[in-house]
Amino acid sequence: MSSSFSLPDARRIRSYVLRLPLCTRGLLLIITGAYFAHLFWAGLTTWGALIPKEIGISTLYRLNTFPLIHGSILHFLLNSVALVPLLERFESEHGTIVTFLLFTGAFGLLPGAIYTIVQLFILHHNTAAIGASIWVFLLLSNESIKTYKANPHFVLGDVKIPTWTPPLALILVIWVLVPGTSLLGHLCGALVGYGWGLGYIRFLAPPDWILRFIEGKLNLLGRLPHYVSVDQKTFGRYGVLPSTTDERVGPGRGTLGVVNGIALGPTGEGQRLGP
Repeated sequence: MSSSFSLPDARRIRSYVLRLPLCTRGLLLIITGAYFAHLFWAGLTTWGALIPKEIGISTLYRLNTFPLIHGSILHFLLNSVALVPLLERFESEHGTIVTFLLFTGAFGLLPGAIYTIVQLFILHHNTAAIGASIWVFLLLSNESIKTYKANPHFVLGDVKIPTWTPPLALILVIWVLVPGTSLLGHLCGALVGYGWGLGYIRFLAPPDWILRFIEGKLNLLGRLPHYVSVDQKTFGRYGVLPSTTDERVGPGRGTLGVVNGIALGPTGEGQRLGP
C-alpha cells in the first residue's frame, strides 16, 4: 500500500507572503526582529515581558511589548504561523489604520491590564507572560462570534455545541498538553476578542469619516504599497479597477465591466486598488 506526502508549494507560500497587507507584514517583521534581537540582547525578554509587579507609570510599555517577544524558536514559529492568517483577515476586513491602532494599543493594553489585575489582586501571583498567542486567541474568539451569528450551533452526536466555544476548548487543550503556556493570558485575549466580536468595544476604532479624511489628506492608498483602505468595506481591497465593456451575467446580476473577458465589478462603481 503506497502513500504520498506532498510538501507545501514554495511558490504559493511566497505568493501568499508577498500579498500580505501592510500592517500584518509590519507586525510580523517586528515580531521576527524582536526574536532575533533577544538572541544578542539577553535582557530584552525581561525588559519587554508582562511582569505584573513591574507594571507602573514608567513601565506601561510592557502592556504593548509582551506580545512581540518570544522565548524560543518554536514559540516564535508556532505563534507567527497561527497569527498571520488571522491578522491578515482582520486587516482585510477593518483596514490598515484600524488594525495598526488596535494592535499597537488597545489589543495589548486591555488583555495585559486584565491579566495584571487578576494576577495581583485575585491570584496574588507575579507570573510573567510573553508571546503573540494572546493575539491568536483574541482573533480566534472574534472569528468564532462571527461564525456564531451565522450558525449558532454545530452538532456532535446528539449534542448542540455553540460555535463560539471552540477557542475556549483549544485554550484548555493547549494548557494541558503544552507545558508553560499561560491559561490566564489566553483567556484574557479571548475575552477581549469576544468583546470586539460582540461589538462592546468597537468604539475603540476611529469612525470611518476620520479614517477617510486621513487617507485622503495623506494619499495613503497611493503612497503605501499593500495598504488596505477603509473603503474596502464598500469597494473591496483592490481599489478602482478599470472597466471597458458591459456584459450581463445572469438574470438580475447587474452589468459587469469586462477587461480581456474577465468580469471586474459593477460598471460605474469601480473598486479601490489595494495590495
